[in-house]
Amino acid sequence: MNKTVGLIVIISSFLAVSCSKKVVSPPTISAPATALNIEEIDFGYLQGKARMVLRDSKKERDVKANIRVRKDSVIWMTFSVIGVQGGKALINKDSITIVSNVDKEYYVFDYGELSKRYNFEINFDVIQSAMLGNLIAPRSNDDEVVQETSFFMLKQNIGTISVANYINSASMKIEKVEMKEGNTNNSLLLNYSNFQPLSNKLFPYNGTINLFYKTLAGILNTTIIFEYNKAEVGDKELKFPFNIPKRYVRR
Repeated sequence: MNKTVGLIVIISSFLAVSCSKKVVSPPTISAPATALNIEEIDFGYLQGKARMVLRDSKKERDVKANIRVRKDSVIWMTFSVIGVQGGKALINKDSITIVSNVDKEYYVFDYGELSKRYNFEINFDVIQSAMLGNLIAPRSNDDEVVQETSFFMLKQNIGTISVANYINSASMKIEKVEMKEGNTNNSLLLNYSNFQPLSNKLFPYNGTINLFYKTLAGILNTTIIFEYNKAEVGDKELKFPFNIPKRYVRR
């Protein structure tokens, strides 16, 4: 595990809106953003098991993850490869801590540092929303809604970042999010699919996340693919055990 894994757990998607043949598109219709009732997952506690593929320019990792979330408070993960625990992560309102059992080291990420590095506002709320398929950015009176044949597009602007949310007009679930930073052209693409019932809402069991960002070496791409095989929500309190052995080195 390295700094790429730190980024990987930050963000937690698949469905592109496309046409297979050329047709004349019907005119779009603008509507008030407040009239768009997006279905979002609400819960006290969430827990699940997932397969995650973590890919960057250097290598690809296939891991199994146990995930627990206490709403608006903490996200906890453990990672294993072929039955051997390889690491764990704790994401709270202040910071992100990643522990590698293989390398006997750990990382602590500050949200300000991460936001500056990728020119995106990264905080706990953003990470939680990305993992659940909820809105990344808060609603605003300046938001714009465009209605197409089979989906709504909710357009938002946050400083230099433009956000386009694609919402299925039948399920009212977010299926794709496109974020782009105007100064650097850094972009984040989230795609969600395989929606299944979770409590009384639909939850995306599959997803893909793609981050494109500029570095001195050029444009880099980090990809995260996740496939949930189990997910539960409820009010029963979950435990979030997390400790760092004294012999582990901070990087």
